[in-house]
Amino acid sequence: MTHIMSTVQRNMIWLFLFAFAMAQVEAALVIHLRSLYYPDDPLSIFPIVLMSHRDLAIELVRELATVLMIMAVALLAERNLTRIFAAFVFVFGLWDIFYYVWLKIMIGWPTSWLEWDVLFLIPWPWFGPWICPVLIALLFTLWGGWILLSSSVHRFSRAALAFFLLGTLLALASFLLPAVTLLPGGEEAFRGYEPGSFLWGLFLTGYLFMFIGLFKVATDGITSTK
Repeated sequence: MTHIMSTVQRNMIWLFLFAFAMAQVEAALVIHLRSLYYPDDPLSIFPIVLMSHRDLAIELVRELATVLMIMAVALLAERNLTRIFAAFVFVFGLWDIFYYVWLKIMIGWPTSWLEWDVLFLIPWPWFGPWICPVLIALLFTLWGGWILLSSSVHRFSRAALAFFLLGTLLALASFLLPAVTLLPGGEEAFRGYEPGSFLWGLFLTGYLFMFIGLFKVATDGITSTK
């Protein structure tokens, strides 16, 4: 048992360091992009300035590569499907949290708790207060760490999976819906976009469902002991 725990703890340290370093690289790249497209005030990205087609294509590929990198280290660290997922969300959560920590250290952004950000670009731009993905990241990090340190085997029951997936869809909808009305206008419709009101009810409902689903895995989902 001691050997197993020491191996798990060692893996988690490496996962932590990977996420910590990866977040710095991500933040440095974003700072560079801000300096290119918002030279007068890199702390303010609204109204939106459109990226060149080349830079946008590079950014889309980079976002996919980021997810693949996190998936790769999770697969290297664990074997059981639930533990692979736990490792993935553990790294993903830490990466997202430290991304904003690095931005704050290096350029002093965000400047407020509810400041909006461009969160992701696939399949179209996600918009919302930066604190929202960080709240999800915190949930992921705590749950992922708990599962990885657990000496029991955990599984997603059908109920837990349903809660988590529904919550994920609702949270995603809260980020995707602000821009959905711009889609018929194509790329130019996003030029000069400024945030309106955020769908807090939708996000918080989704967050609650995600929490319930993950909590059920951590408690009801125990099937056997290692």
